[in-house]
Amino acid sequence: MFRVNTPMCIAYKAFRMRSMTYEEFTNHLGKAGITAYRFADITKMNPNSITNYSQKGEVPSHLAVIAALLGEMKENHLDFDRILSKIQIKPKQPRGGSAKGRFGNSKQVDLSI
Repeated sequence: MFRVNTPMCIAYKAFRMRSMTYEEFTNHLGKAGITAYRFADITKMNPNSITNYSQKGEVPSHLAVIAALLGEMKENHLDFDRILSKIQIKPKQPRGGSAKGRFGNSKQVDLSI
């Protein structure tokens, strides 16, 4: 499907893996020359959400793919900052962050009891 050891092949392998350990994740970030906090900034996530995966010992596959790609891009002298600056990434909405009077983004009505 992909040539061996190309960035796409490595990303595909990371995606196909059941999970990536947090240590492997940080190794990929190290290859990319970034910290977990910088990764959180790139992905518009809360830095605590990223570092909390260290307690679980593994990271979700979608974050594993991103980390693997960033590491490979840096290793192949590709400027991922320039590429990512062309994408408008929306911040992830925090769980439970609905406004007063709303539940799950639905307007609530008062029940007369």
